[in-house]
Amino acid sequence: MTTLTNTSAIAPRFFALIPAAGVGSRMGAACPKQYLELLGKPVLRYALEAFGECSEIERIYVLISHEDEWLDAFLASWPDLDTGRVRFLRCGGVTRRETVLNGLHVLFRECAPDDWILVHDAARPGLTPELIQRLIHAVADDKTGGLLALPVVDTVKRQGNNGLETVSRDGLWLAQTPQMFRYAILREALEKSGNVTDEAGAVEAMSLTPHLVEGHLRNTKITRPADLALVELFLKADRDF
Repeated sequence: MTTLTNTSAIAPRFFALIPAAGVGSRMGAACPKQYLELLGKPVLRYALEAFGECSEIERIYVLISHEDEWLDAFLASWPDLDTGRVRFLRCGGVTRRETVLNGLHVLFRECAPDDWILVHDAARPGLTPELIQRLIHAVADDKTGGLLALPVVDTVKRQGNNGLETVSRDGLWLAQTPQMFRYAILREALEKSGNVTDEAGAVEAMSLTPHLVEGHLRNTKITRPADLALVELFLKADRDF
């Protein structure tokens, strides 16, 4: 592990990291889901616009695959994109953990150990500036960090070898993004972690407890076609308001 030596005499800054190196095979689409069109705009654009409207966010990094062949078309469709504040890094890995960790390595000279990193799924276009600010305001003074999440309200069933059982939903939450942790903590956690599906899982493995901040159903991750239709309903409601 590389020793973190960069320091900052100023208040911690906020950086957004958007892993977008996946291919979205479960969508069955001709392109990765972050480039699918949703109400006339690529899915990825919604998250970039949400972060872009937050003055707290210093810079936004999109982590894409080395083989990404859709970026040029994406940039051409958004000629007024602030490429000084939004930057694309071809450092995607095989897994989400690897992609985010690669991005953190690239940002080593950019970020101080106490700077905040907000990792957000490219396929969550329902994110709003209000949700980002809710997370920042709730977590900025926390020693560990935290994430947006939704409390489980439905009855939970587990299918096992011995049949079906009902699982208590008390204390159960559905993790969303952004997930917000300090640069040094997040990098160390991911370097030490094995097979984790989100950043909070890596931080939890260090015996730390991330803070849960209630998110919103509109911030659903697009995994299957039905998810795209659900998020579209929320976005249409915004247009009609």
